[in-house]
Amino acid sequence: MKTVRIIAATLFATALSTTSLMAGAQTIQVNKDNRTIAITTTDEAQAVADQAKVSIGFTTYGGDQDGTYADASKISNAIMKSLNDAGVKAEAIESTEQNLTAIDDNDKVRYSKGIRFVASQGWTVTVPAGAAAETLHVAVTAGANNSGNIDWEMVDDSKLESDAAEKALIHARHIAEQMTKGLNVTLGSLVYASNQTPPRDGPMQLDRPVPFAMMKARQPPKPLAISAAKISRSATVYAVFSLQ
Repeated sequence: MKTVRIIAATLFATALSTTSLMAGAQTIQVNKDNRTIAITTTDEAQAVADQAKVSIGFTTYGGDQDGTYADASKISNAIMKSLNDAGVKAEAIESTEQNLTAIDDNDKVRYSKGIRFVASQGWTVTVPAGAAAETLHVAVTAGANNSGNIDWEMVDDSKLESDAAEKALIHARHIAEQMTKGLNVTLGSLVYASNQTPPRDGPMQLDRPVPFAMMKARQPPKPLAISAAKISRSATVYAVFSLQ
C-alpha cells in the first residue's frame, strides 16, 4: 500500500511568507532563506510469520458432575502431557478458559441420552511458526476436540516496521525528485523526517476455530498441512527536503 501527500512546496524565494511546518516536537521554518518541500508517504513491508499462537481445547459431556469432571481431568492431563512430550515449554502454554456446568433441561437431545453436565477447557500455545501443525496434531490426537485457531505473528516486528519506514522514505524522495525535475530546481538534502506507525488491531487471525472429533484410526493420521501467514506492517513518513 502506497499513499502520497504533498504537504508544502516552496519553490521561489520571492513568493514566500514566513511559515512554520509542525511535525511532532520539531518545527521547520520556511522562509526566504530556507526553501523546502515536505511530503508525507505511507508504505508497507511484509514477512512470513515466525511465531504462532495455537488455540487448543476440548469439550466433554457426562451423566453426573463427578464423572464429567473426572473425564475432563483425564483429557486435560493427556493433552498437557502430549504437548510436554512434543517439547513445548510450560511457559509457552497459557490457560484461557475452564468450565464445568450443568446442561440446561431445554436440551432435549442430550437429556434424553442421560447427559447432565458439560466440561470444557482451553489453552493458547505459543510456538515457532514451523511447529504449529505438529503442536495442533499432538493435542488433537490426545483429545483436544475443540481446537484449530491460529494467530500468526512476528517474535520481533521492529525490523518489519523499520523496513516499512525505509520504503516510505525512499518513496518520498522519489516523489520529491520527480517534482523538482519539472520545476527546474535541484533537490537538496533531507532536513527532517518523522515516522508514524499505525496502531495494531491485534494478531492476524487467519484460521477460524475448527472442531475436531475424537479420532480413532487404524493408522495415526499425519499433521494437517498448515502454512504460516504473511505479516504486514505499514509506516507513514513525513519528510522535509531542502531545495537548491
